[in-house]
Amino acid sequence: MLALRLARGARPAVQLRRLLVAAASAGTGFLLLCTLGHALGHPEASTASLTRLAWCVVPLAATVYLAVAVARSDPATVPRPGLSAVGLGPARLTLLAVISTAVACTLGSMLALLFFLHLRGDLAGLPFDGAARGLLAADRPLPLGAALTLLAVVPLTASAAGAVALRPRTQGPGAAAGTDPEEPSAAPSAAPTGLPWGVALLAAGLAVETYAAHTPGGRGPAMPGGLGGGPTGVLAGWALTALGLALAGPGLTHLCGRALQAVRPGAVRLLAGRVLQEEARRIGRPLGVVCAVASGAYAAHVMYGSAGKADAGLGPLSALGASLVVGCALAALATAAVEARHARRHTTSALLRIGAPATRLRGVAALRAGALLALFTPLTWTVAELSAIPLISR
Repeated sequence: MLALRLARGARPAVQLRRLLVAAASAGTGFLLLCTLGHALGHPEASTASLTRLAWCVVPLAATVYLAVAVARSDPATVPRPGLSAVGLGPARLTLLAVISTAVACTLGSMLALLFFLHLRGDLAGLPFDGAARGLLAADRPLPLGAALTLLAVVPLTASAAGAVALRPRTQGPGAAAGTDPEEPSAAPSAAPTGLPWGVALLAAGLAVETYAAHTPGGRGPAMPGGLGGGPTGVLAGWALTALGLALAGPGLTHLCGRALQAVRPGAVRLLAGRVLQEEARRIGRPLGVVCAVASGAYAAHVMYGSAGKADAGLGPLSALGASLVVGCALAALATAAVEARHARRHTTSALLRIGAPATRLRGVAALRAGALLALFTPLTWTVAELSAIPLISR
């Protein structure tokens, strides 16, 4: 009940982020139900149905990633002084965040079920002149237990991931109980340690793609909705590349901040670089995920166009899955940016109080954005080109 009251009394921006989670959950749930419809309509093609179910892991992971990012940025779950005295310690706040995530994902799953039943004609006749009849097996009875089991995957997975990501950390011996976690720290933040691992995984992913693309014979699972597939090793290489970019993102952002402060920095460069270093962990990982999604989309476009199928277009399910992955990555990045702005509001207010002009602060923000674009844009293009070269030459 407390979680519902907090959700109802949240600001419009927080409610919008929760609605985005519900929309992503609805899209992923609909894809899972379409997999069930394919299995019902094609009982002889069990392998194809399992392949479609396996491809749903990608939008599922994107939805869970967005749900965790939204739960982490929810102001209702941030520890504050005095909350422990009324029974709202870190563990209870984590439980509230998990419940809010489960409610949003369950709402999206129910919407997916209603839309799926509507397209099947189980509610009020077949819409769109029965265009989705064959895709959703409208002539066969729907096993409700199987449908509800599939729909429960997103809320359960997102809630479990949120509980793990937001679990209370034990404070160090010098931390005082009840301290405000939103107060800015005077000590400089340490550099993220994931950059070497990210670079290693990125190189390993590109090597696996190159080796698998030149291996004679063997085709991997085809994507549903009209897109052809590639060798399984190439798909594994893409996964390693994406993971490497996500791990390297914080370290690259920290290095970008250090570069801004090099060679006699002025006030603007010094402040912009220091802020990037402080926000490297918060902003870097979503940036790395966006770069991974963008490079994968570009490489797939190059490979798809080189195969002479540029006019074939995406099928509806592939288009929905791709939209979910791209949308969740961008929404998670926007959520992290809003969270970072909220975290440094004390510093911004202090600078304004001592007379810093607002135009100077906007210049600092523009410099940070430009530096990140200057670093991550060519990196994304390079990774995309290197990923597409082995597939084009195959």
